[in-house]
Amino acid sequence: MLRWSRVPVLRRVEPFVVAILSAVLVAALLPAGGAVATGFSWGTTIGVGVLFLLYGARMAPAEAVAGLRNWRLQGSVAATTYLLFPLLGTGLALVVGHVLDDGLVAGLLFLCALPSTVQSCVVFTAVAHGNVPGAVVSATVSNLAGIGLTPVLAALLLGSTGAGPDAGAIGRIVLQLLVPFLLGLLLGRWIGGWVRAHKGRLTLLDRGVIVAVVYAAFSRGVRQGVWSEVTPAEVLVVLGCAALLLAVALTFAWWVPRWWGASRADRVTTAFCGSTKSLATGLPMATVLFPPHVVGLVVLPVILYHPLQTTVCSFLAGRLGRQR
Repeated sequence: MLRWSRVPVLRRVEPFVVAILSAVLVAALLPAGGAVATGFSWGTTIGVGVLFLLYGARMAPAEAVAGLRNWRLQGSVAATTYLLFPLLGTGLALVVGHVLDDGLVAGLLFLCALPSTVQSCVVFTAVAHGNVPGAVVSATVSNLAGIGLTPVLAALLLGSTGAGPDAGAIGRIVLQLLVPFLLGLLLGRWIGGWVRAHKGRLTLLDRGVIVAVVYAAFSRGVRQGVWSEVTPAEVLVVLGCAALLLAVALTFAWWVPRWWGASRADRVTTAFCGSTKSLATGLPMATVLFPPHVVGLVVLPVILYHPLQTTVCSFLAGRLGRQR
């Protein structure tokens, strides 16, 4: 269902973005503590496991195999997501590392290690008349690879920041994310059809869990006094870095595929699948990968990147769709 994509995001504020920003505001005014914080911790842990189980169950293996045959398209998306972004993030960290808190630098690097979005990049591709099946496969493969690649890249990129993943992060990833995902793959034969048929309703569950993760992470930061250390200037620097990352990634993913004679449809797919970063995967994964005292800072760049990519890519998708 692509109905919401017919109305450019610039004409309205995406409800999901409003919900996330509201969660941040509520956490700042009424941070969860005591039994409530414990309840949120258990609830979000279980919710994240359910999300990854559903991600596994809704995969269609036959479609994935067919899409993988376009290896140049998939390679271009993977190179943008897992090579270009980490290189850009490393360079940015060297430039802004002396003016940002270690947690914010870690957040920028973590952002660069994330997989692409799933739903939105496919929607943008459809609006711009790109290769939609290729986008579905690219997004699926990117997120599947991200379960293993993101923690490894994060550990490599963040080793010197002092805010990297702790020693038990990989074990928690396996237990809380990979095991449910594999279980979903196994159960997909029986429940996959039902999950795909109710995708719209289950999206509310996805987003509800993510909003809860944001509230819990920011509440923890408020209680620990983390946000008193972040200045408006630092937030602006992070936002500027996010804008630069998006601009370079879109430019690279649009023009470089011309070197191997990619069609317009494949270039559209590469641009949107390669430049977007998954909030749905990033926020739950951050709570698993990072120590509790830095999670609030780490997720800030991811949260800022999401509305930026949604607005810019919505505008570009609409423009490309009209140009065809």
